[in-house]
Amino acid sequence: MPWKNTCTAGEGAEDMIRRSQMCLTAMVACLALTAASVAGQKSPKPLTNDDVLAMVNKKMPESVIVSAIKSTPGEYDTSTNELIRLNSAGATEVELNAMIGATHKVTGPNAESASSAIANDTEAPSKSHMPRVQLLQGNIPQDLKLEKTQLAQTKNKPSSMKNLAADSVVTQAMQAGINTASWDMATHINSAVGGSTVQTAGSIVSGMLAHRTPTVTYVWGVPGPASSNVLHTVTPTFSVDYAHAAGVTPEDFEPMVVKLTPAQNTCRIVGAAQGRADAGASPAADWQVYSHYLEEPVTITPQKLGPGKYKITTPELAPGEYGLVLRPISKTKKFAGGDVARAQGDGLMFDAIWTFQISDEAQ
Repeated sequence: MPWKNTCTAGEGAEDMIRRSQMCLTAMVACLALTAASVAGQKSPKPLTNDDVLAMVNKKMPESVIVSAIKSTPGEYDTSTNELIRLNSAGATEVELNAMIGATHKVTGPNAESASSAIANDTEAPSKSHMPRVQLLQGNIPQDLKLEKTQLAQTKNKPSSMKNLAADSVVTQAMQAGINTASWDMATHINSAVGGSTVQTAGSIVSGMLAHRTPTVTYVWGVPGPASSNVLHTVTPTFSVDYAHAAGVTPEDFEPMVVKLTPAQNTCRIVGAAQGRADAGASPAADWQVYSHYLEEPVTITPQKLGPGKYKITTPELAPGEYGLVLRPISKTKKFAGGDVARAQGDGLMFDAIWTFQISDEAQ
């Protein structure tokens, strides 16, 4: 049966007012509940270096990882050692730049232009760029991972790479690895660091020589018997870019290729130099590391493209282990031992290496 309106005009108006009031009350209650719900929700947990590394290990696309970094709050450690660790674990330059950009996010009227610069890999993050090396082989350049050489000490003089490779103190130290906390502690208290003994716990920083600072041999090496970058050409070509490395004057350095010496199936010796036993703990720039540095350089043809930017063509290389390194142009350039020990600033440049192996079948 059809519904009929039996109310009077006055009653209809009052009914409409009541209904409006009820609707308004319901809306206010709904908004209050929504606000309470939103307030009760926890803000998303900030992303960390390990979160980014977890995404990298899961082989997530670079674009997805970068989007997550840019759209999610983050608490990143963008120190030199952490960037090296992330890069060595597989994080790309674009991902590292996104983390740096998120750490130094700009707000205010210049935020949009700064974000655009970061996205386009231009001026904004340039001071934090890590040195980069690419293998120019085929149509697509291949990034080589930045590796950090380890530092060991021995009492033996650096007479030859072969003798250093046979030195058990050096090879044990390289196999054990460096305890960075011990280096930091030594640097903080500016004590001498003795390297004549090796602790199996993983630290080669073992003795504190408080009353004397004898001369020892510092040996640079790369852990592992062989590089994971196996090349099948005897004349590789590389591009090198360290134009924006933090705390570094690019014109002070030049790229080189050196032959590495395998040592007792534990590491590859890069080079060696003598210095005070406390050199690795000194904050003063007074160590001429490269003035009498022992290494085996390969003659290369470097084409300078700009400050800190090179294209390198190598001659025909024999099968074996090699590394692309950055060396001071001036043999008398002075380094702070603490920077070398912790791979920061000029020390980062000297400690950096990109290893590769020329296979026996290379042509």
